[in-house]
Amino acid sequence: MNLETLDNLQLIQQSARDFAETYIRPHVMEWDESQHFPIDLFRKMGEQGFMGVLVPEIYGGSGLGYHEYITIIGEIARVCGSIGLSLAAHNSLCTNHILMFGNEEQKHRYLPKLASAEWIGAWGLTEPNTGSDAGRMKCVAEKDGDYYVLNGTKNWITHGKSGEVAVVIARTGELLDSRGMTAFVVERGTPGFHAGKKENKLGMRASETAEMIFENCRIHKDQMLGEEGQGFIQAMQVLDGGRISIASLSLGIAKGAYEASVKYSKERHQFGKPISSFQGISFKLADMATKIEAAELLTRKAGDMKNKGEKVTKISAMAKYYASEIAVQIATDSVQIHGGYGYTKDFPVEKFYRDSKLCTIGEGTSEIQKLVISREVLRE
Repeated sequence: MNLETLDNLQLIQQSARDFAETYIRPHVMEWDESQHFPIDLFRKMGEQGFMGVLVPEIYGGSGLGYHEYITIIGEIARVCGSIGLSLAAHNSLCTNHILMFGNEEQKHRYLPKLASAEWIGAWGLTEPNTGSDAGRMKCVAEKDGDYYVLNGTKNWITHGKSGEVAVVIARTGELLDSRGMTAFVVERGTPGFHAGKKENKLGMRASETAEMIFENCRIHKDQMLGEEGQGFIQAMQVLDGGRISIASLSLGIAKGAYEASVKYSKERHQFGKPISSFQGISFKLADMATKIEAAELLTRKAGDMKNKGEKVTKISAMAKYYASEIAVQIATDSVQIHGGYGYTKDFPVEKFYRDSKLCTIGEGTSEIQKLVISREVLRE
């Protein structure tokens, strides 16, 4: 893994950083407090090539690799976790699922609109009663001639209300059968497909999370991704890459909280000295810096292996697990370093604190990551 060979990585990093400082930072708290999902911002990110980072140029994307992708998500999340989360979900779930398993007609139809952010993407696996236990999903697609009739509800869906297109995994076979689920592309406006409740969240409040409801929604068989019965297997492969996204998101949040803490510790004086000169504070900063370095190395290794086409199930779970946990630890210590000010909305660390927790839950909890890692370790 030699990042020095990636000549354009620094340019991409600076581009993403400049974009975040110009278009995101001035509105962070406004969007957070109103739970506003800034669709126009994502159109701008589409113009920058951020919404189709991994999509080949033939389909209208940027045609870049995972190191560039990790960098872009990290720079956006360093300023706002909410925008970083939506960027990651759009790229790694909906868009990537179509890229990985769609046929040529489907790729040419959807990927250019997703890569440009003309369309925002959603991805539906989770249901009200099935999170980690996806095999018990109740959202069913019953075959009716050349169509499938979809009934059920998906929840905790990023862009579940505003997404113009969604990849939905529904049960087409028996309960608990890993080959009894199928993935479909469903466009907004399809009769029987509508949005439900929008969640009122602790953090990541500018990233829209809502229900998707299907009531006798008829989907032509041409909207199927891959073969019938392959949906769950596809979803697990998509999540392998998605965990690199959440690791990158976690890394960005951790860096944002750490940088805010270093700045504050140099400016804040107590007993006639900047608080950074006290061992209690400087040791916290040392721990933060070390954890960030370790998390980035794990995440970069996962990205490097993904670029090479190697199996990343274990390493991506490790990266996601470790990076998300240290993001919470660093955000917590950042609030502590800021003292009372860290508990107010006048300083950015309280938002990093709230946003970080989602990283240990979304796309597989920390407990699920440990399950994945232990299975892979014991299989070796």
